[in-house]
Amino acid sequence: MTVPASEAVDAWFGTAADALPEDADRSVLIGRVWDPDAGGPSPVLVRNGELLDLSDRFATVRDICELPDPAAAVAGLDGRPVASLADALANTGAAVRDTTRPWLLAPVDLQALKAAGVTFAVSMIERVIEERARGDLALAAEIRGRMLADVGDDFHALTPGSEEASRLKDLLLAEGAWSPYLEVGIGPDAEIFTKGQVLSAVGTAVPVGVLAASTWNNPEPEVALIVQSSGRVVGATLGNDVNLRDVEGRSALLLPKAKDNNASCALGPFIRLFDERFGPDQVRELEVGLTIEGEDGFRLEAVSEMSRISREPEALVRQLVGRHHHYPDGAVLMLGTMFAPIQDRDRPGEGFTHKLGDVVRIGSPALGALVNRVRHAEDCEPWDFGVRALMGNLARRGLL
Repeated sequence: MTVPASEAVDAWFGTAADALPEDADRSVLIGRVWDPDAGGPSPVLVRNGELLDLSDRFATVRDICELPDPAAAVAGLDGRPVASLADALANTGAAVRDTTRPWLLAPVDLQALKAAGVTFAVSMIERVIEERARGDLALAAEIRGRMLADVGDDFHALTPGSEEASRLKDLLLAEGAWSPYLEVGIGPDAEIFTKGQVLSAVGTAVPVGVLAASTWNNPEPEVALIVQSSGRVVGATLGNDVNLRDVEGRSALLLPKAKDNNASCALGPFIRLFDERFGPDQVRELEVGLTIEGEDGFRLEAVSEMSRISREPEALVRQLVGRHHHYPDGAVLMLGTMFAPIQDRDRPGEGFTHKLGDVVRIGSPALGALVNRVRHAEDCEPWDFGVRALMGNLARRGLL
């Protein structure tokens, strides 16, 4: 049975208030719930702690996000109350979910799941270290010390693709320190990759997955933009671009195996739609906090400042979508992270890696908090509700 909302205050996944922006009463928030009465997912509007069903007007979140002005279109709508946010959140994170009551899902559906990498200086240096160490934690610590002494980490003011960046590239080539990560970090072309398949993202209060064979991995707390098929950005949410550093460190060509696994893409809790109070300018000033708490008593805290991003978010979107590449159902684009975990967890020099049971909280005052617990990807809930299942469900409900 579900955990009553009144007992969820100290639950590992937090409270309803934690999941919402500090100015939730002045935010336009949409998301998705699994509605047992409908036998499938429904878009919802979050208002005054209630989740209001919008499926009679919009079959998918994608349909909302493709509107000319999504925030204005849904802000004043009423809908059937599906559940309170507190009850849906408690049921989402319950050890044994009550499948007769609603629970939260990732807030996107038909959008492509994309991510940008190496967009912050610190993570760029860490990727170079990761590649050179080839998954060896001790060797990584040694290389890190040498690189920071020789190269430094003050790349955040450098404009990728600029003349200064080209000169730095020549210098590093001469020193034998060039890397594919530095190419996408300071070169003209950004790293933009497919994080997961459509509908495969998980939301808040559920496990995120790392492969059982991985011994060096970490979360990547990020801001994610909601991009229309036209390329216009209409909202933002939080993301965890879970990464297997040992796998990617062996070869950059193993990026799909390092990034795209069961429950390895977490988004949410909700999409905050752009309006007169929240838009691109506010996104550029966001601070994204990360807290990791382990069952072994380990605690790590860090902050990513969007103001330190090396590439403007709009520039990344232009590299994602345009005449060169179309996304008819839009996309969600995670913007990268400056989080590079080097704090030792067990033995000196071995840095950080996840352990089963870690609770990962990614939060921002403007976007709420995305909270997940780490499990092996092989043991996370199977992803078996794909596009065919969604279309069948919507057809049976008369929504297509």
